[in-house]
Amino acid sequence: MKVSLIMGSDSDFPIIKPTVDLLKQFGIESEVTVASAHRTPDKVRELVQTANERGVGAFIVGAGAAAHLAGVVASYTVKPVIGIPINATPLLGLDALFSTVQMPSGVPVATMGVNGAKNAAIFAAEIFAVTDSTIRDKLVAYREKMKEDVEKKSARVNAQL
Repeated sequence: MKVSLIMGSDSDFPIIKPTVDLLKQFGIESEVTVASAHRTPDKVRELVQTANERGVGAFIVGAGAAAHLAGVVASYTVKPVIGIPINATPLLGLDALFSTVQMPSGVPVATMGVNGAKNAAIFAAEIFAVTDSTIRDKLVAYREKMKEDVEKKSARVNAQL
């Protein structure tokens, strides 16, 4: 299984890149495409409708402004869709957040926080970990490392007192 990452613009890539990096760390393959819900809707539909042929098990979709992309993707599939609202306007990503999270009943998008790329990758890994023990073990190790890192930071702070 792999994750299809779709972003509305190439300017979203700096936000999306940590998602790709973290998926690799968990051993999950990904593909990255720029496609627009408004400017290239046929491309979006084709990407989603051919997902099975490419081995896609979930979508991570990042978009700013009106941010309808994740909802459009979700309208074409029953695979998990994880939205990343991107801060791309003077509204600081709130427009993208509302557009991504406010889906009608029956067409859900799991919405991360604004620019929440890492959480999107972790959530996708958690979905795959339900049936893949290797990914599950990597997630457990990732969480353990986070705990160790917090303890190191605490020790550094206390050393300055």
